[in-house]
Amino acid sequence: MLIIELVVFFRHCVPDAIMADAFSSSSETVIQRVVDVTVKTNTPPEKLEELYQIKETCDFISQHQFKKVALQFPDELLVDSVAVAVEIERHSNAKPFILGDTSYGSCCVDEVAAEHVGADCIMHYGRACLSPSKRLPLMYVFERRPVDVEKCASTFRELYPDTQSHIIILYDVNYVHAMNDLLTLLSPEYPNLVASELVVEGEQCYSHGQMNRQHDDTYLSEQDGRQVIYQFGRQFSLKKGSSITDYSMFYVGQEGATLRNFMMTWNRCSFCSFDPITMTGRTESVSINRALMKRYYAIERAKDANVVGILVGTLGVADYLTIIQQLKETIHRAGKKSYMFAMGKLNVPKLANFLEIDIFVLIACPENSLLDSGEFYKPVVTPFEMEVACNKNREWSEEYVTDFRHLLPGGQSHVPLVDQQEDGDETDVSLITGALRSRNLLNSEPAESSFSSSVVLRNQTMTVANTNPAASFLAERSWRGLEQKLGETPVVKAVEGRRGIAIAYEEEGTPS
Repeated sequence: MLIIELVVFFRHCVPDAIMADAFSSSSETVIQRVVDVTVKTNTPPEKLEELYQIKETCDFISQHQFKKVALQFPDELLVDSVAVAVEIERHSNAKPFILGDTSYGSCCVDEVAAEHVGADCIMHYGRACLSPSKRLPLMYVFERRPVDVEKCASTFRELYPDTQSHIIILYDVNYVHAMNDLLTLLSPEYPNLVASELVVEGEQCYSHGQMNRQHDDTYLSEQDGRQVIYQFGRQFSLKKGSSITDYSMFYVGQEGATLRNFMMTWNRCSFCSFDPITMTGRTESVSINRALMKRYYAIERAKDANVVGILVGTLGVADYLTIIQQLKETIHRAGKKSYMFAMGKLNVPKLANFLEIDIFVLIACPENSLLDSGEFYKPVVTPFEMEVACNKNREWSEEYVTDFRHLLPGGQSHVPLVDQQEDGDETDVSLITGALRSRNLLNSEPAESSFSSSVVLRNQTMTVANTNPAASFLAERSWRGLEQKLGETPVVKAVEGRRGIAIAYEEEGTPS
């Protein structure tokens, strides 16, 4: 009460014009306000050109005559974003816009945010998954992180004492600048050493000094009798007559999504890694078989699920709409109901709002699709895992697919769906609950009922089907919200309530 009385007294003593300035801001003042921005950076000005390739970026912008350029930085590089934007604006005729927060993972190109400002192209800085984009012209600028090549080579020799070993060198994109020096040290000693090359895919995708791949989605090809493998923006050729399982993998970079994606995809190859930050190497001892079994448990959960939530985790990777439609058809053929969600970056509270969903499937780039859903209330699986659960033609094997584009028609891992006429209403046993489950309970949609009920007869054997699983879940919940009961609640006169604190109200007296 004291605060309210002071405010009332102050309003009587102060003119309205002063009150407006003291307690509110004019809209015109906010719009016309000029803010002085002090350019601060952790990188010395003389190293900006080396780390962020300012000259090559400006040449790319001038060559294509772009006027508006979107600069996409990951969180760890935002401190240098203003300095880079100032240099680009100084050496080109373009107006740069900094994308301060990405809609999804920072490794993916955020075309949606760039279109909001009407950008003509995107400059993507830092680590990248190299997933193809098709809407806007794109240039990758990899952060040139330092690496001790001599220490990396000596660690390599310790991990692979046999100089005749067949080894493939993989690396994070931020260390591509040091790979030629590393090969110069190791190639004379290791004749069977193979180095992967970065390949940027798409007509409108560029990267200074890197190869460009257009209109060729094939995973395997032949060149001079050598098998060439292209995947995840990397390309390498194998020795004639050999396969990928004959090689070991040496990875240069930190432990993270990129290394995990490689290990899950090429799970029959042994992996060693070198961390340029700690300058230590190690043999990756993570049990891939245990990780695969953990993913298979999620597949069994997907088989038991009746309601599936399709999470849109990217709006920039090519063909994401096609895989969504294919998943809808696959889930429907398996007798399940699907709902689609677009919610940006995922977290536990967001997904906890949808308790009626039994399992989620995430549409994202290969590196972000392998989400550890241990903290989530419901599992989150990949499109490949959902297909294993719903498509009877696809079987669980040593092959693991993280790139959803390979599951589409024409992809190297595409498996057509079972024809509905040939696919009977078979049942199997859940390995989790031990209960019988029907794979195709809802293959034929029930006829519309004239009654307001979600349960209708499906056939003459009195089998019933639920036409709206999510609605039935909500109907069974104990709390359904407030009921108005208009005209039923009696009107009573307001009375004075109790005073004091909860431990001792005034009318209750004080404890003795």
